[in-house]
Amino acid sequence: MDGYVRFLFGNCRGVACEWAAPAIREALGNGTLHEWAAAQEMRDLMRGRGVSYGVTLPAGPAPQFRTPVVVRRNRHGGLLRFLTGEYFLQPTRAPLELATSLRLAGAGVDTPQVISYVVYPFLGIFARSDVMTRRLPEGADFPDVWCQADVSGRDALLRAVARLLRDLARAGAWHADLNLKNIYIAGRVPDITPYVLDVDRVTFPGGNCAFRNFKRLARSVRKWRAKWGLDFDEDALERLAALAQEKN
Repeated sequence: MDGYVRFLFGNCRGVACEWAAPAIREALGNGTLHEWAAAQEMRDLMRGRGVSYGVTLPAGPAPQFRTPVVVRRNRHGGLLRFLTGEYFLQPTRAPLELATSLRLAGAGVDTPQVISYVVYPFLGIFARSDVMTRRLPEGADFPDVWCQADVSGRDALLRAVARLLRDLARAGAWHADLNLKNIYIAGRVPDITPYVLDVDRVTFPGGNCAFRNFKRLARSVRKWRAKWGLDFDEDALERLAALAQEKN
């Protein structure tokens, strides 16, 4: 992987951007990457599947550069979160997330840049892992932005998400968990950029990925409408479908 280096630190192993590797190794002197982030005086707590931390990495592509990052511990969802929690079979999801994010970025799909991951072996075949990504520009999850937007703003959001769906289709990417919370809207309407999250659930199976992605997202829309009262009706969903089929 161009621009990345592998490293060992004690019994853990990791991969990092070349410019970040020295700072990552120094951080690991204080425990896991997640523990280092939790100990920072200036940190933002982000709750989702566990707690992630928005902190500043004292490194960057240029000298004296400091990079806003998010550090999270990989955890299972669904029933597995009660059984195995943060323990995965080696090498965990982290290497796949890096490879997938690089492939998506190379295909023009906006997704958070993976700065580093670290894997901590446990009892032979199991391991935990932490992932550090570059923090996205100011914004919010799609449902939050949708609720605050007026009519023209919502049209801009539909166009942005349609563009994201087209980008995924061109990349041959299927997101098995493409839900509204996995679309992050950066910026302010109308100057917005949609980012796809949780890319460890992305595969490249070929076939009609456009249909599968839209079907999965439509299911999420209807769930949000029924369960949380999101004002995203069938007319808006049809509008999204039509926009997603347009050619750039």
